[in-house]
Amino acid sequence: MIINRLAAPTTLRFVPWVFVLLWSTGFISAKYGLPYSDPFSFLSLRMLGNLMVFALLLKIFSVTLPKRWALWKQQIITGSLVHTAYLGGVFSAIEQGASAGLTALLVGLQPILTAVLMAIVYKNAPSFKQWLGLALGITGVALVLTQGRSDILQSSTLGMAQLGWILLALLGITLGTLYQKNYCEPQPLLGATFIQYLAGLVVMLPLIWWRSEGAVDWHPQFVGALVWSILVLSVGAILLLMLMIQAGEATKTASYFYLVPPLTALEAWLLFDEQLSWVSLCGMVLTVTGVYWVNRK
Repeated sequence: MIINRLAAPTTLRFVPWVFVLLWSTGFISAKYGLPYSDPFSFLSLRMLGNLMVFALLLKIFSVTLPKRWALWKQQIITGSLVHTAYLGGVFSAIEQGASAGLTALLVGLQPILTAVLMAIVYKNAPSFKQWLGLALGITGVALVLTQGRSDILQSSTLGMAQLGWILLALLGITLGTLYQKNYCEPQPLLGATFIQYLAGLVVMLPLIWWRSEGAVDWHPQFVGALVWSILVLSVGAILLLMLMIQAGEATKTASYFYLVPPLTALEAWLLFDEQLSWVSLCGMVLTVTGVYWVNRK
């Protein structure tokens, strides 16, 4: 099966870099799609599309869903954290006026939070070199997103609602990846991810009613963003993330998220002609160096 080939040691070394490239397009697709839909309406349609694609993949590769409730419960918890809490938090914060850059910077604290929790809860503290790499990574991300200007962050004030959504996203992706790594029993990735998306859809539907959402403008730009989110992000990137979590250490896996904001900044520069300064480029180099130090054996 294709998943087993990806898990081969010779192939696995390239998986994080492909994941970062795909995952970085998430903010770009959100920028294209959110003007035509409310956050949880967009995400519910995305989850529904995900389920249709994964149902087809389960059929093609003859993968059956687990029969034990314990396995279902593990993936339901993971899906609620990684998909509902993280995606819902990011989309809602941006929809309510938080800048994408500041949102990405705060959610980018995930590797630091992961390392702290690994040290406190699991008594598996990173080495000094890894701590230094994590610090370099967050410093580089800050330089990329602020371009070295403190007034950018000062002008991007957050209300309590926006900050609450961002904290929800940060906790969701952090706790979700830790739970997946430490408490989920091994099972086929296709089946596990299908259950995660099913849990995400079940949780998101009541949120549409609670927030009085549901309006969608089926503009070609929205359709393109939705299709990209389903096929590239939810199928490609999520499967790679689950594979990384199964195969690697939590702190090392989390450190790759540092590379997402710099790559997103490059994409925004290419697609939207957003400014990219020399300070940002230096921040990218610092970020890559930090990730290298965390993951170097």
